[in-house]
Amino acid sequence: MGKRRSRSQNQLISSLTKKQKKHLRDFGEEHPFHDRVSRKGGKPQICQVSESSDTSNSESEAESEPEQVSGYHKLLATLKNVSEEEKEDEEEEEEEEDSVVDDAEMNCEDDDGDVSAEEEKAAESTERQENAALSGDAEGKDGEGPPGTGTSQQESPEEFTDVQHESLFSLETNFLEEESGDRSSLKASQGSSNFELDPFLQHVNKELKEKEIQAFATNPKTTHQLKWPVLGQLVFSSKFQKLETFKPPKDIDLKSLHLQKPLETTWTKTNSQFLSDPPKSSSPFTPLQKELFLIMNSYRDLFYPERTALKNAEEIRHVYCLHAINHVLKANAQVLGNNSRRRSQKLGVGDDDDFRDQGLTRPKVLIVVPFREAALRVVQLFISLLEGDSKKKIIVSNKKRFQGEYGSDPEERPPNLKRPEDYEAVFVGNIDDHFRIGVAVLQRSIRLYAPFYSSDILIASPLGLRTIIGGEGEKKRDFDFLSSVELLIIDQADIYLMQNWEHVLHLMNHMNLLPLDSHGVDFSQVRMWSLNNWSKYYRQTLLFGALQDAQINSVFNKYCVNFQGQVAVKNVPMTGSISHVLVQLPHVFQRMEVDSLASVIDVRFNFFVNKILPQYRDAVMSHTLIYIPSYFDFVRLRNFFKKEELNFTHICEYTQKSGVSRARHFFLQGEKQFLLLTERFHFYKRYTIKGIRNLIFYELPTYPHFYSEICNMLRATNKGEEATWTCTVLYSKYDAQRLAAVVGVERAAQMLQSKKNVHLFVTGEN
Repeated sequence: MGKRRSRSQNQLISSLTKKQKKHLRDFGEEHPFHDRVSRKGGKPQICQVSESSDTSNSESEAESEPEQVSGYHKLLATLKNVSEEEKEDEEEEEEEEDSVVDDAEMNCEDDDGDVSAEEEKAAESTERQENAALSGDAEGKDGEGPPGTGTSQQESPEEFTDVQHESLFSLETNFLEEESGDRSSLKASQGSSNFELDPFLQHVNKELKEKEIQAFATNPKTTHQLKWPVLGQLVFSSKFQKLETFKPPKDIDLKSLHLQKPLETTWTKTNSQFLSDPPKSSSPFTPLQKELFLIMNSYRDLFYPERTALKNAEEIRHVYCLHAINHVLKANAQVLGNNSRRRSQKLGVGDDDDFRDQGLTRPKVLIVVPFREAALRVVQLFISLLEGDSKKKIIVSNKKRFQGEYGSDPEERPPNLKRPEDYEAVFVGNIDDHFRIGVAVLQRSIRLYAPFYSSDILIASPLGLRTIIGGEGEKKRDFDFLSSVELLIIDQADIYLMQNWEHVLHLMNHMNLLPLDSHGVDFSQVRMWSLNNWSKYYRQTLLFGALQDAQINSVFNKYCVNFQGQVAVKNVPMTGSISHVLVQLPHVFQRMEVDSLASVIDVRFNFFVNKILPQYRDAVMSHTLIYIPSYFDFVRLRNFFKKEELNFTHICEYTQKSGVSRARHFFLQGEKQFLLLTERFHFYKRYTIKGIRNLIFYELPTYPHFYSEICNMLRATNKGEEATWTCTVLYSKYDAQRLAAVVGVERAAQMLQSKKNVHLFVTGEN
């Protein structure tokens, strides 16, 4: 009887194609109908699988019911005895199909393709599973999650296609064990009194009252100013509670910061490059990092507008990456600890409200950076913070693919390209501005390219997020992954002014909205303030930039409503960038009288056309460069010049290279009297425009140092014409911040009060 059964099974196997055998071995079912064999064979046999043969994930079911071997399992067992020759043929066939296999199938395959080995390793401990599954860089492309990335729910019936890695990084199927996890995390989740002072627990466990939320719109904002040693002038503000300010301590003990393991040991080595050798103090932070992290760790919103690429950019990146990974490790440890408690106490769903430790979706941290190079450095910092000097390396999945897509080739950069130092620091590495990537973190493993809804950290550019979020009326759009973001970090905010600020506003308008789909969430574990749609009052926003700007200030004041309060650094510039002008040049600041902010654009245009331009129509005033920060103002002026048939040329960020060369040549030779130049072109190219004799700043530059750079271009063609050089600047009372950055705060205050045109002369020694 046994021989007859095995003979019939062998006949069934022989009737299958190699692809069908592989599919049956991988998925335990026959290949889809469209791939059936056309040749003649025996009648297909249907293997009925009993309900008791299904493998259960619950240990209680596994202990109470013995495993029954069904006909399907017997058939599968015979497939594992395939000859070596057939295996080699299958591997060759798989290599041929790699070019046409889709992303979903690639996510399901292992690096080495040994499925039976993976089934055996699944019974081992979680740590050994991670080593087996993630030992090499996965070659398959994991989806990035939302629409346009290949793994969204709209495009695929299954949200997660990488089954192997998903099971390893799933918070629902993993538990925090005392021998492998952080015991302090487990104690913290149990409410131990030793961890009541943890700022993370104080923040997420704070229960706001409905009266406080309702009174938020009408409450006046209370502010308090304080001066710190390094950060300088700080403005604390809040609309929720009585404002509590604090002073930075002289020294910081790592234990008092409640850092999650292993950050207490890895931070010192990761941050050692910024510490003096030998260190002046035992603090593992620089003076700037110490004050920044003290504010971050208190979960207050922060706006720091003095980040510079040449000075403190990496210091700031290190400290906010420490805060982000610390937050994620604590949040995941709390979930894993509660899962372990529920498992040990055998509690059902909804048995205890103490287990509410999650949001409506998993992503907790969103880091917005302008270029891929910045994303690369952030991920490298995460790896360093989890790894430190430990001999045991952490496991990073898809690392090879990540380095290939986010790294850069030094040979691609032209060797003869000479630009200012700040330009080289900003545009270093891969400067692609359209990207997004999900990162899942669990114990000593990091999964890159995780689907968004199984990620802990999202790293993206404003453009990369804009293409996902979409707009009104678009069919494929998704912003549910932003619903439960608890920490929003916007780095290099000033660069987004040069890219497209509308993308940032669009992102902020979609932050912490109620999701349109449940995404498989267990509502019994969701925090009540998240269910009440109060997540925006718990979200901490960290905003870093290189300048004070009205648009950045507006985002911080309008969208940052953290109940812990807001902290803004507001240091006034005592000396302006005009002191860096190296040529002898008279500066005439023309004041415009404006009634409202909405009318500034029209008033500036009419003022320029009626009062400024007539002075430069004569041929004597040739070689006039008009610097225009806004592209919309540039288009308006260009159309007006065309209508008036003025002798002009123009350069903007969209002008082709040949057009730029022609415009620069015509302007240098005097064939064109006017040259219209946009600020974004200067930001991205930093070309030196030769032949300038007269300068007109249609509006003060966004970056203060651009003022001195443009003025210093006059010496590029010095032919003894310094006496005829002129510089005219248009400004209004709404340009106070930019004016102070150019001429200094004291002189700017005098200019705004006098309401008269101001004539300044720079000798080159100022």
